Amino acid sequence: MDVIDAIFNRRSVRSYKSDPIPEDVMQKLMEVLRAAPSAANKQPWKFIVVTNKDLRNKLVTDCRGQKFLAQAPVVIVGCGIPGIAWKGMGGDSGRDAIDVDLAIAIDHLTLAAVSFGLGTCWIGAFQEDLVKKTLNIPHKYRVVALTPLGYPESPDMNHPLDESKRKPLNEIIVKEQF
Repeated sequence: MDVIDAIFNRRSVRSYKSDPIPEDVMQKLMEVLRAAPSAANKQPWKFIVVTNKDLRNKLVTDCRGQKFLAQAPVVIVGCGIPGIAWKGMGGDSGRDAIDVDLAIAIDHLTLAAVSFGLGTCWIGAFQEDLVKKTLNIPHKYRVVALTPLGYPESPDMNHPLDESKRKPLNEIIVKEQF
C-alpha cells in the first residue's frame, strides 16, 4: 500500500480484535516512530508500548472511560521531553515543538499501521497525571497522545474515505493570502 492509499484508508478505530500483532510488524512500526522527523532533529520523545492487560484496563480510566483502549492488544503512549525539544516554534515565542514533533511521529505510526491492516485512534482525552502514575512516567516528561494499536473488529473499519463527511476544498484552502 502506498502512502496516499494509507492516508485515504486510515480511520479512527474504536473496536478491536484481541489478536496479537506479530513481532516483526511491531518492530517495523517502532522503526517508523524512530524515522519520524522532528524540529532540529531533536527527537524529544519516548514511546511506551503497553501490552499488559491490567495496565491497558487502567488506561481506560485514565482516558475518560474509552473502553476500546483495553480491547486493542497494544497501546502506544507518546511522551515528550521538554528539556531537549527545539524551542523556536512561532518565531520569538520560545514555544517548544513537542506537540508538533509527537503529532508527526504518531501520524506516521497511524499511516504505517493501515498498511499492515491495523487500526489506531488518536487519544487526546486523558488525564495526564493519572497516565503518568499508571505507567510510572517521570515528572519531566509530558504525555502528548496515546493510540490503541490492533486489528479492527470489523473488516470494513479500514474503508475508503467518505467524501460526504469531509469539508469541501473551497472551505479549507485559500491561495496566496488569507
